[in-house]
Amino acid sequence: MDATAEPETHAAANDAPETPSAVKATGLGLHFDDRRILQQIDLDVPPGQAVALMGANGAGKSTLLQVLATLIHPSQGRLELFGETIGPRSGGIRRRIGIIAHQSILYRDLSIRENLEFFGKLYDVVAAAERTREMLEMVGLAPRADDAVKTLSRGMTQRVSIARALMHDPDLLLADEPFNGLDAASTKALEALLRRIGQAGKAVIMANHDIAQSLALADRAVVLRQGRVVVDRPAGEIAVEDVLCEMSAR
Repeated sequence: MDATAEPETHAAANDAPETPSAVKATGLGLHFDDRRILQQIDLDVPPGQAVALMGANGAGKSTLLQVLATLIHPSQGRLELFGETIGPRSGGIRRRIGIIAHQSILYRDLSIRENLEFFGKLYDVVAAAERTREMLEMVGLAPRADDAVKTLSRGMTQRVSIARALMHDPDLLLADEPFNGLDAASTKALEALLRRIGQAGKAVIMANHDIAQSLALADRAVVLRQGRVVVDRPAGEIAVEDVLCEMSAR
């Protein structure tokens, strides 16, 4: 019986379903009238991978992040998130996505605590008040918890935005210039946090103007130029100078 048991075990293992990609984009395009913003974007990001999304101003980085966040529907192509094909009615998948955007997406007249608890409840976070306390400690703003967002500096507001994006423990973090406005200590803390997120099996796609920092934090480097992917390589195999060259090429 032992002789037959082992092949059965192997067969069962081979039949195990593969974990779907966090992001799988195929031929994504976006255009407004005659202006093509994104063209033929192919991107496959597994869980646990950190992607540095780089490109010159106007290359399409922020727009691509908005498409991946399901905030903008592409004009063409196919987008899958965690194995689900995304369409106009795929809003439910957003519960698995955290977004750090250029704008804070915060209510300025509410306190930090009120903002975080609101977004926690919006995403059906169990024990939202407790999770809020954890997030306040994580971003170092517990002493300012009851201060209105409108009284905060730019750097502090950015830290609240980071906490908001992580309130519901998302499986995919889309970060658009997340280090903007942060001081040196907060920058180091966010770098460590991004590494922990990846180690926990979450996927991260980050647009960041600091190329060296991006490459140091990422597993993979993707460079956009005029809405197209022109580089998609392991981050350790490309130098800052190469990225700059690809960004400025015509």
